[in-house]
Formats: sequence, C-alpha cells, structure tokens
Amino acid sequence: MDAARTGPGPDGAGPAGIPAERAKPGAPGEPGADGKPGPPGEPGADGKPVLGPEEMRRALARIGHEILERTEGAKDVVLLGIPTRGVPLARRLATRLELIEGLHVPVGSIDVTLYRDDLRLRPARALGRTEVPAAGIDDKTVVLVDDVLFSGRTVRAALDAISAIGRPRAVQLAVLVDRGHRELPIRADYVGKNLPTSRREAVRVLLTETDGEDCVSLRASGEAI
Repeated sequence: MDAARTGPGPDGAGPAGIPAERAKPGAPGEPGADGKPGPPGEPGADGKPVLGPEEMRRALARIGHEILERTEGAKDVVLLGIPTRGVPLARRLATRLELIEGLHVPVGSIDVTLYRDDLRLRPARALGRTEVPAAGIDDKTVVLVDDVLFSGRTVRAALDAISAIGRPRAVQLAVLVDRGHRELPIRADYVGKNLPTSRREAVRVLLTETDGEDCVSLRASGEAI
C-alpha cells in the first residue's frame, strides 16, 4: 500500500490532491493573506479618519459660539478665508453665526500667493482671488479662516496681505485643525481639533464644496513636509 501523500498536490492543491483553502481577501484598503489588497475603503478613507461630517459640523458650531463670545456677538466681524478650503469654511461659519445670532457677517477671501516666503523655492503658482467685503476691513475685527495650521507661514503671509488692503482693529485666526510643528510664533484663537502629528504625516481635509464630501484624515506622506 502506498504511503499517503503529504506534499501539495498539482496546481497548488492540498495533501492527496485535496484543494487548498483559498486565501481570504484583506479588509477594505488592507492586504489579505495572498498579499493582494482588499476592496476599496470608504470615500476619503485613504488614511486614518480623524473627523467625519458630524464631527466637523460640531467643531465649526463650537468655533462659531466662541467667536460670538469673544467679539461681543460678532459685532464688526469680517471673516476672510484663505484659499482654497478656508473660503468655504469661512462661509459655513458665517451661516452658523447668522443662525445663532441673526446677524449677517461679511465674508471674503484673501490670497496669500505673492506674500509667501517660499516663492523662490517652489514652482510658480496661480494667483487666487482676494475678495474684500464692500464695507472693507478698516477698524473691523478680521477673523482669518483656514483648514489646517502647520508651520504658521501661510498665516504670516495672510497678515502681510491684509496689511496691504486695510488696517483692521484686530486680527484673529480660526482653523479647523491645528497639527502643531510651528516655525513662527503664531497661535490660533479658535481651533476645531488639536491633532498631534509627526512631520512625516499629512493632514488631508476634504469639503463638500470643493471635494464632494466632508472628511479629515491623517496619512503618511513619505517625506517631511
């Protein structure tokens, strides 16, 4: 009587030609036992999710209440968004302030391209739009709005851009995410979420107005940024 076969059978079959168990696919976005990636993950999930739509809504609502408290009901407040995603965030904040206080808050945008300190180090960039509300910003409390605060250099450029178009009474800063690693002495007055990161990670913010969905995720960038 022949000994039982213990090695793999033909075509990768198991012992004595019994078919081997198929390798199970990985979870969404993760490799399986066969090394092949699983099915695609949820939209915007190309990294570790940090904020979802409802969490972003609550963060902006909290910022709106804080602005009202610190500016005496948003009196003489002007919101200026830093393109790209700071602009729709500023508009959302204006809508939130109007819902809470019944007060129309002027919204505009401030392009910082020509005031950046890395113009010599990076390829030429297209100029964005600067839109100042009709009443201007002189003697107003300007709240700069941006999606992510990192080194502080974009905000410094925004301060220079503001000085070229008017003289506000005060300038404050509201950001959805503060990821740390400041290179300049700049601090946000209003923060949706403080997010500890390494310099080799990237924070990705998606907004419905620009990207079709609301999501904040953290992913490895592969290089220091």
